[in-house]
Amino acid sequence: MALVIFGLICLLYNIYEVIIAKYSTKQGFIFVIECLAGIALIFLPEIIEKVFKIVLPEKIIYFYWFFLIISVFLGTSLHMISIISFWDKILHSVSPMVLTALGYGLIGFLMKDADISKTSPWLFLLFGFAFAGVCGVFWEFWEFLCDTIADMNLQRYATSAGTLLVGRAALMDTMGDLLTNTIGALLMGIYASVQSRGNAAYFEEYRLKKIK
Repeated sequence: MALVIFGLICLLYNIYEVIIAKYSTKQGFIFVIECLAGIALIFLPEIIEKVFKIVLPEKIIYFYWFFLIISVFLGTSLHMISIISFWDKILHSVSPMVLTALGYGLIGFLMKDADISKTSPWLFLLFGFAFAGVCGVFWEFWEFLCDTIADMNLQRYATSAGTLLVGRAALMDTMGDLLTNTIGALLMGIYASVQSRGNAAYFEEYRLKKIK
């Protein structure tokens, strides 16, 4: 409930920006739409449970909500991504951690009723790392699409003054994001590896479960 209230506050702020014309009408409405989407995404775990009959563990849900706060509400709605130069890199560090955890849950789900304690932790570590990496690539596709359609400059192909970057300079943000994504997934893997030592059933905590 507190997260929904925070999202509504951010939405009101974005609407206020549209009224006072702080940004262009097009960009202002994009902020409003993204904030509305963020509020809707708060309920994604419940939607998945009701529609697909799959229960996400609380550990993944809380981690997901934390990322939603720093990305959509703080990053986009309150413009932290523009105010703090390295905010984008923070997002690209945290998101692969969430996705790696989700990868652990997915492989546990695909194992159905198999005993996780008898499974090599490397299966989870490698799958989680690979899953986060692939999602990171698709996210760059998404940023490219947004830049193409709405000229949002998410991939930082231009300066704040609108001057287009050329050659290697134009690639630095995208390659930096992919590198940060890889580091985030690796750090999550190291953490999970340490936590799973002496606890053969550690990855059971991430397992997605089907409602029977």
